[in-house]
Amino acid sequence: MHVLILGGTTEARALAGLLYGRVRVTSSLAGRVASPRLPAGEVRIGGFGGPEGLAAWLREHAVDAVIDATHPFAERISFNAARAAATAHVPLLALRRPGWVPVDGDDWHPVASLSEAAGALAGLGDRVFLTTGRMGLAAFADCPQWFLVRSVDAPDTPMPTRTEILLDRGPFTLAGERELLARHRIDVVVTKDSGGAATSPKLTAAREAGVPVVLVRRPPVPEGVRTAATPEEAAAWVATRPGASPAR
Repeated sequence: MHVLILGGTTEARALAGLLYGRVRVTSSLAGRVASPRLPAGEVRIGGFGGPEGLAAWLREHAVDAVIDATHPFAERISFNAARAAATAHVPLLALRRPGWVPVDGDDWHPVASLSEAAGALAGLGDRVFLTTGRMGLAAFADCPQWFLVRSVDAPDTPMPTRTEILLDRGPFTLAGERELLARHRIDVVVTKDSGGAATSPKLTAAREAGVPVVLVRRPPVPEGVRTAATPEEAAAWVATRPGASPAR
């Protein structure tokens, strides 16, 4: 049995580890990170050429199941995967980590896009901790605030004039996030609703410090796709497919 896992997320790597040795596993990474953490099994890097190219790849490589474990904000590949799987008649499962849920004390300001996030900063603070990744900095290029931008790789897009770059990769600790907010005198955090535990400590640190959070809501996902919330659930689904080896 050949399973294609789309995504370089923490959940995708965990799933590849669970499946490795039971089925043939190929993980497809987008190639946006210079030195990605590689999962177990076979790895390919780069795009497929849209849904038609992905459907052709599924046929050519005799893929028996596809698991979309991409980042919650990688909406294009999710829609491409749904179309490709339907075209190639290959079962598709979406591994979607649950979004974050506010608790007492949180001061969240939900917005629909990075552009709305930039507009929401007025009146919230002057020193911004921006954790939306290096690809969307252009939305904040005209903002007058000071920004601490954290990303895995150095950004190469237009960015705010007053910017300090912090190259780092999660998971992050609560103690580290507390220290970061205090050291840089952060008074507003901007992030995407990525979900998961790897980057959630910043939300706890912000709540403790009384710092507001501008939270970009998740984009729409394809309808009618079966979902799993954890790598273990996804692995259990694979185990029900014809050709899968029993769990070790």
